[in-house]
Amino acid sequence: MTMVIAHRGLHREAPENTVRAFSEARSVGCDGVELDVRRTRDGALVVHHDAELASGSAIAELTCRQLPAGLPTLEEAMIACEGMIVNVEIKNSPHEARYDDTGALAHQVVAEIDELGRLDAVIISSFDLATCEAVRRASDQVPVGLLLDWRGDPSPFVAVAFERGLSAIHPFFHGVDASLVESAHGRGIAVNVWTVNAAEEMARLAKLDVDALITDDPVLAQSTLAEMGRSS
Repeated sequence: MTMVIAHRGLHREAPENTVRAFSEARSVGCDGVELDVRRTRDGALVVHHDAELASGSAIAELTCRQLPAGLPTLEEAMIACEGMIVNVEIKNSPHEARYDDTGALAHQVVAEIDELGRLDAVIISSFDLATCEAVRRASDQVPVGLLLDWRGDPSPFVAVAFERGLSAIHPFFHGVDASLVESAHGRGIAVNVWTVNAAEEMARLAKLDVDALITDDPVLAQSTLAEMGRSS
């Protein structure tokens, strides 16, 4: 069955990546949520997509106390997501301030989720392969997904994920076809697709047996899958 993952929470009902958006996703029965984690200058893990706030200040250059109200910590987000799978995307890009090439950020994320007793309810992902590998070194149990750029061919990354001991690939929906899913599943690699928002694409991907739809419209995804008898 295909899971429905609310991209940054149910953000059509509440601001994205907020406790309220995650709670709203749970209230409508989503299987999970996707959220973005960054680290502040003083080492706090907080949930926000962009490297900078609307003010232009970089999160990596601010302390946790300097962040605006409503921007949750990872702990607050995980508590709000109780009962759901949480796709924790680690934002760690070489093109952004304070890129961590040591693996410390990945280890911190794993340790904090472990302290919360939630390692069995997450998948940790990143566009940065080195970060994915650091997560795998931090824990051989937590599922790890490699996020793939929407502009490239995702098929070569099945082998990359398999060779690096990762659990999943997260391709953009345009590049997903039957051969990709068959190749991945044949190697025990899950295919979690982002960000699919049209019913016809949801149905097409569900017929291919993708493992999860990461979507901005989880209610539509739920109804589409239910009509097909493929809801999780």
